[in-house]
Amino acid sequence: MNFKTGLSRKLASAFLILCVPLLAFGVQDYSRQDVDKILEAIEKVERETARGTKRSLEKITVEENELNSYIAYRIEEENERFLKELRVKLFKKNKIEGKILVDLRGENIPKFLRPQMTLYFGGKLEVKDGMVRLVLKDLFLEDQRIDPNVLDFVIALTAKIEKYEVWSINEWYELPYGIKDIETQNHKAIFFY
Repeated sequence: MNFKTGLSRKLASAFLILCVPLLAFGVQDYSRQDVDKILEAIEKVERETARGTKRSLEKITVEENELNSYIAYRIEEENERFLKELRVKLFKKNKIEGKILVDLRGENIPKFLRPQMTLYFGGKLEVKDGMVRLVLKDLFLEDQRIDPNVLDFVIALTAKIEKYEVWSINEWYELPYGIKDIETQNHKAIFFY
């Protein structure tokens, strides 16, 4: 599965926006068995989409713990410099909550930002015409409610440091190859392909 230029650029992408236990900074734990299930599902979707012989949509259900393991695996595999953890909690009707750990220690950042930040978010996934986005309803820095535009500022700052194209959490993103729709239920996501 291709991601633009790393996991931190795809917070709003389908597999990653689909918070929860507090963990210390560092790589979050994951289950290799759960990761393998996701990798197999991705391969199946890509293989069946490439054939182009399906007449109706099929679906794959991914459990919340499997998705969180996959996200942790991607953070580790891509050696993310600033994004240290992203965990999600899935609810009915495409509602999600999440926790993001960001570590900007050693970087030249504005004084009003903390070098280590734990952000909590809540919102809803919108899927339309092969595109997906996360509409943020709530955003907290630790226990303080903040304007969701602050997250865009943090994204812009890390994009500048990493020399990525600046993007916004509010942008629409193309669904991963083969995926046509996403629905969430309590503790699971259903991907239609």
